Amino acid sequence: MRVEHKLTAARLALSTLAVTAALGLGAFDGGVRPAGAQEQRPAAAPLSFHVVNNFLKLPEHINMAEVVGTALDSQGHVFVLNRGHQPILEFNPDGTFIRSIGEGIPTEGPHNVRVDPQDNLWYIDAGTNLVMKFDQQMHIQMVLGRRPEPWTYMTHVIERAIPQPMNFYQPTDVTWGPDGSIFVADGYGNSRVAKFSKEGNLIKQWGERGTAPGEFNTPHSIVIDQKNNLYVADRANGRIQVFDTEGSFKQEWRIGGAPWSICITPGPRQVMYVGSVGKVIKIDTDGKVLGSMGKFGRVPGTFDWVHGIACPNENTVYAAQELSWRLDKLTVD
Repeated sequence: MRVEHKLTAARLALSTLAVTAALGLGAFDGGVRPAGAQEQRPAAAPLSFHVVNNFLKLPEHINMAEVVGTALDSQGHVFVLNRGHQPILEFNPDGTFIRSIGEGIPTEGPHNVRVDPQDNLWYIDAGTNLVMKFDQQMHIQMVLGRRPEPWTYMTHVIERAIPQPMNFYQPTDVTWGPDGSIFVADGYGNSRVAKFSKEGNLIKQWGERGTAPGEFNTPHSIVIDQKNNLYVADRANGRIQVFDTEGSFKQEWRIGGAPWSICITPGPRQVMYVGSVGKVIKIDTDGKVLGSMGKFGRVPGTFDWVHGIACPNENTVYAAQELSWRLDKLTVD
């Protein structure tokens, strides 16, 4: 092969890898997997579903930008996170508008919202490196991390070039243990899970960038089940990894799509819905694929980047559509 042909082949290979990474498909889809990795599971059976038409009733003066997160509280109120001028919005169970939340807080890279078992709202901002806890009156009760401070760049940043472990580098998601401990997926810059006490003190961390078990490439979503298993969407590696609450690796799953977002239903029989590119996949807590729904598109009934997802029960799913700037409420048959 002539030298220029070799260079062309190399450029094509690098371009393919770049596209794969941009879509979050993982470096091992169709390629060589690391030792111990689970084989790709067979294609899922299609699930029947329909979209609730015009679910959200937005006031005339509010428009949403990229919709990247959603969560529900115990009253069925729906929280929607978007990257517009009013990022956090609250709706009644019927989709009627209640209020916007968090005016005055720094919002540079809205990434996700979650509601904890005590009905506190948590907001994750990848751009400011912050995880914020709001109480039921929507007052801030806790802030984890520290946002960048441009005015100290020439002193503190150069002096302390590596962020302290209690700080984040573009965090993505949060969940909680039964004792109130806090688990943060961190995230784009870091490749770890950080565990905090209920008082907000760092207890431990695990993970680094890589492809081996317990390593991550964009830990993008995290949930916990009733048996205290932690499920981490290792998006760019195209897998879900399972840990105990001390960070010990249990297993990994490849479910037929790169996991962007995960939700888990209440008990006693828990299932998970996994948002991906162009589809939503239903799995059980053993990693068995129970079905899949959707195809890629920009209109209701199709999916683009399902960046956030909520599932208050097995037959209801809320899908945050990043590219289409909308939230879909789905009824799964």
